[in-house]
Amino acid sequence: MRSTIRDIGNSKGIILPKNLLKQCFIEDEVDIEVRNSTIIISPAKDKREGWAKAFREMAEAGDDQLLIPDIFNDEDLNDWTWK
Repeated sequence: MRSTIRDIGNSKGIILPKNLLKQCFIEDEVDIEVRNSTIIISPAKDKREGWAKAFREMAEAGDDQLLIPDIFNDEDLNDWTWK
């Protein structure tokens, strides 16, 4: 399939046929990347995909410790109201 690049404001764009998007399971959002001078458009992945595995691996490696303490030694919590 061949398409024409069009001016869209200060950008450029192409029109993708609905049936083409449907074949690729693309609905509202896409991920776009350039690989070897080729533009790759794919269905958007969950932004948190792979996080659970990464967190599990961090915990197993002992690399999930806080970088700063929850409470500082000089912190006064007496004025706080807890409900």
